[in-house]
Amino acid sequence: MSDGLDQKVFTPRETVGELDRYIVGQDRAKRAVAIALRNRWRRQRVSEELRDEIVPKNILMIGPTGVGKTEIARRLAKLINAPFVKVEASKFTEVGYVGRDVESMVRDLTEVAIGLVRKSHEAVVHTKALEATEERILDLLLPPAPAASGQSYETTTTGTSDDSSAKTRETFRRMLREGRLDERTIEIEVSAKQQPSFVQNFGSDGVQDMVFQLHDIIGKNGPKKRRRSTVSQARELLLKEELEKLIDPEAVSRDGVELAEKGGIIFIDEIDKVATGQGAGAKGGPDISRQGVQRDLLPVVEGCTVTTKYGRVRTDHVLFIAAGAFHTASVSDLIPELQGRFPIRVELEPLATSEFVRILCEPKNSLLKQYKALLSTEGVELVITDGAVEEIAKVAAEVNQSKENIGARRLHTVMETLLDEISFDAPERRGRQYEIDRQFVQTRLAAVLESEDLSRFVL
Repeated sequence: MSDGLDQKVFTPRETVGELDRYIVGQDRAKRAVAIALRNRWRRQRVSEELRDEIVPKNILMIGPTGVGKTEIARRLAKLINAPFVKVEASKFTEVGYVGRDVESMVRDLTEVAIGLVRKSHEAVVHTKALEATEERILDLLLPPAPAASGQSYETTTTGTSDDSSAKTRETFRRMLREGRLDERTIEIEVSAKQQPSFVQNFGSDGVQDMVFQLHDIIGKNGPKKRRRSTVSQARELLLKEELEKLIDPEAVSRDGVELAEKGGIIFIDEIDKVATGQGAGAKGGPDISRQGVQRDLLPVVEGCTVTTKYGRVRTDHVLFIAAGAFHTASVSDLIPELQGRFPIRVELEPLATSEFVRILCEPKNSLLKQYKALLSTEGVELVITDGAVEEIAKVAAEVNQSKENIGARRLHTVMETLLDEISFDAPERRGRQYEIDRQFVQTRLAAVLESEDLSRFVL
């Protein structure tokens, strides 16, 4: 895979352990993605002859909203530093209709991969680019002294004059590194920014790619303009230019395409929205569009070649993870060919009170830790008792059961309602400690639970 990109390797057990730090429960889904990830590593180590024959075992996650489907896929990609895009199947349209076509998700994936590779290449040459930037800024701060009348250039740049210039330059270099010159104003020459063309919003993707390439060419070779800025601002602008000079764009494109092909993960959400269930009504209209989207998805998931502005990208070894609630439709309502391309199916369990308690406390980025950290910036300390945590989880579970079930997202609305007054008054309560106990939770949320209309409005 791409040189210089930090691709971490985990065993399935280690992968599940890492996912457990952020996601509560859903062990079957975690095991499925962990095995799929390890199989990708195993494939790279089989013989060349067999390698191309081994295709990813795509995964279909079935479960209500807010139970962790998207988070599992996103955390998996972040864990191994893999390019990842999330798309919604309901946003795509059949070929021939106005809207996004399914191949656009491969182009998006390639853009993400290119960005990851570019960052890794920039890290390699960053020190050299910083040195070049520093020299350019010093040249602007200390322009060459004009030759005195009756003296040649060689005479003025030798002997004591040369020593004095070198000492002055080193003095300015030290001041620059210490940040003492950051507010000084200098005049720099940078590439003029090209305004985006309205053409890129119309026409086929081939036309859009051509427009993007023209913008790239014009942006790199276009006119320069002079502008005044502080040294700190100039450092950022000039550093970008120096990085561009040191990075090989062809190598970035080549490695980015390879990374997208071998390490990309595409998460297709709401795939149940394009299924043609029995209760969808008479055939025609929306059903034709849904089946059309499925037919367009099929070759991309099966493995095809998509043309992007960075080259042709094959999807044969991209890992596809689809997800849907399947409340009004079932998996069997998808066309058989598409079903066959998602051989691994896992059902995610709805979240109950016990899971809500764990979600509030256990993850590394748990909600309670987030709210405590936010209020601590105002000098306010939150102390939340175990009884309060249990009561918050109970309220969230009850509202999910009686209203719309939005899973763990319900905890966000409950916590916002609970801490509304404290959050509002926090700037005037610096140094104060608030203890949140079961009684406090019951008092603050009683009206919400008792009033159906208010519950709909607030939660």
